[in-house]
Amino acid sequence: MPTLVMDPPPAEIDALLEHRRRLGLDHRDEVWEGVLHMNPPPSHGHERLLAFLIRVLGPHADAAGLEITGGIGIGVQNDFRVPDLALHRPGAAEQWHPTAALVIEIASPGDESWEKLPFYAAHDVDEILIVDPEEHAVHWLRLSDGEYLPIERSTLIDLGPSELAEQIDWP
Repeated sequence: MPTLVMDPPPAEIDALLEHRRRLGLDHRDEVWEGVLHMNPPPSHGHERLLAFLIRVLGPHADAAGLEITGGIGIGVQNDFRVPDLALHRPGAAEQWHPTAALVIEIASPGDESWEKLPFYAAHDVDEILIVDPEEHAVHWLRLSDGEYLPIERSTLIDLGPSELAEQIDWP
């Protein structure tokens, strides 16, 4: 259930945010134009799929001269998204990344993966890979004239959605 708490937040909200920070539960939280999107911790199946993607995409990223990272902030401090994985060109920023070569989102029930596309387009992210375990589907999109269109093969790494989907041991 989405909830919007107007400023100033009550003390209970500050306590909740501090509690989440202490437990490390805030690593996937995002800020959309100043509005906090508090995301629940990922499921076991989500993290299992994430580990698989790191193993499969890592060698392709290395061969293309790209760096693979986990969830990092794409954008700026008060307006950022946190993909599950990202591939970056060497020399990427430390804290807030203005862009990425490829972001990978693992869709979860009720998540906002597809709603992030306009943000990623505005930040010139070249490609987006959305892996949907419920549909057993891999959607690979490339930015073209400000919008994302499906592609059969990445222009960044030597891999395509069909080939990747065949390798996944779907939950």
